Amino acid sequence: MKVTIVGAGNVGASCADVISYRGIASEVVLLDIKEGFAEGKAMDIMQCATTTGFNTQVSGVTNDYSKTVNSDVVVITSGIPRKPGMTREELIGINAGIVKSVAENILKFSPNTIIVVVSNPMDTMTYLTLKATGLPKNRIIGMGGALDSSRFKYYLSKALNKPANDVQGMVIGGHGDTTMIPLTRLASYNGAPVANYLSQEELDKVAADTMVGGATLTGLLGTSAWYAPGASVAYLVDSILNNQNKMIACSVLLEGEYGQSDICLGVPCIIGKNGVEEIVDIKLNDAEKATFAKSADAVRAMNGDLKAVLA
Repeated sequence: MKVTIVGAGNVGASCADVISYRGIASEVVLLDIKEGFAEGKAMDIMQCATTTGFNTQVSGVTNDYSKTVNSDVVVITSGIPRKPGMTREELIGINAGIVKSVAENILKFSPNTIIVVVSNPMDTMTYLTLKATGLPKNRIIGMGGALDSSRFKYYLSKALNKPANDVQGMVIGGHGDTTMIPLTRLASYNGAPVANYLSQEELDKVAADTMVGGATLTGLLGTSAWYAPGASVAYLVDSILNNQNKMIACSVLLEGEYGQSDICLGVPCIIGKNGVEEIVDIKLNDAEKATFAKSADAVRAMNGDLKAVLA
């Protein structure tokens, strides 16, 4: 199985490292526009093979899409962060142009691939990729919910003072500080509702901390996070390549599900060899439905800035 990761920055390289170390794919190609950058990252990863015991072949290329031929999954992390003085519309315009170009180049050599979008703003870039390529909706997946859910479970475990792997929880909605929805009502600790152990005040704090999880790390690190995002992408890719049919919150095209249409938003999905195998209806209550609709409105407004790119 072959995976291409476009963008060899911190997130892309971390993703390649996890995929290699866990033996998720037999081949990983890192592609970047900066001369020698992907090649250097790939070499660094490959020099871990004998000490960590993996056999995945990792290579790097500078803007040569022919090396990505016949990729089963392509991960797009390309784009720039928002800079001081830059408007949201300017950021979307720049990143949309980058992501659209990457997707078009990828499909020249891997027409049957499944595309995982990581570039921000993620929900909008997922929608752009879907519209620009015309691919079936099951083959375009936005990776946001997997990361947000992992952060949610981290904060729940801290509040419970219990192992994170004993905690279940999911975040749906948009992948943004004000649009994501940590589902505290449905979160559990070894099958029991976390509400049995945490007060409403504590649950509200967990949800609030989750929603600013990315911003918190940016404030501490001076840049966006990369270990958890990279691992979350690898987790999603693993479920695709190995047909694990895991339920993962992903940004996908909705066509009436959850009361929304013509928008990509984070919802629970079964992820397998065909990409999105199924969108799962988890029966939101009225308050959660209202919050989800509000999240959709915010993402839909952001999608409006794509008109020039899609024209």
